[in-house]
Amino acid sequence: MQGEESRATSYTTLAAGSDFRHELEIKRSRFITVLRRADSEDAARDLVAGLRREFHDARHHCSAFIIGPDRDIQRSNDDGEPSGTAGIPMLEALAKRETAPGAADLSDVSAVVVRYFGGVLLGAGGLVRAYSESVSSALNLVPLVRRSRLRICSVEVPHAAAGKLENDLRTANLVMAGTSYGARHTVLQVAVPDNAGAIADAAERVQLLTAGSALLEAKGTEWVDVPFP
Repeated sequence: MQGEESRATSYTTLAAGSDFRHELEIKRSRFITVLRRADSEDAARDLVAGLRREFHDARHHCSAFIIGPDRDIQRSNDDGEPSGTAGIPMLEALAKRETAPGAADLSDVSAVVVRYFGGVLLGAGGLVRAYSESVSSALNLVPLVRRSRLRICSVEVPHAAAGKLENDLRTANLVMAGTSYGARHTVLQVAVPDNAGAIADAAERVQLLTAGSALLEAKGTEWVDVPFP
């Protein structure tokens, strides 16, 4: 999804890594929430399929996901709960999540709530609250990152100088986007905002740090994870 052209230049998503799990017990029912970063519908549905196998004896495996920088793919499923009491509240918990004051931009996230029925009926309102709270509580604890479309720039330096330059670039708060090695040189990549001013500032920084011996070359744009300040 991220390779396609989009209107958005940044959004918030889960930090890369393993699934995040959180459990609530409400009136003897267990609600196990699993969050996973997913950038396609197939990836989101894979989470549901895997949890159906893992929790094969659970009564419900309700799901919701939002995909894409523009959040244009949004789906939910009640999986046997009364219509509108599970998937939609879960989706709203994702869609309305404020990642900064006044900003709701969470995307590329799949949520599944596995429910083990505890014998006490919750009613429609109780189910809506339970599924919404399950996702919201998990989101309170999960690490998030900014996903930004940045201009990738590269600088080529001798191997012996690469370590110090990389450290200096990090100290200058530039986002490192990869390293490759040739026979005689190391190529460091940095990611900067996609505008002429930011690219010029980064180029000047490289000139200063290398005493004019290295040049920064602008390449294409990529989606890059940027930690929250």
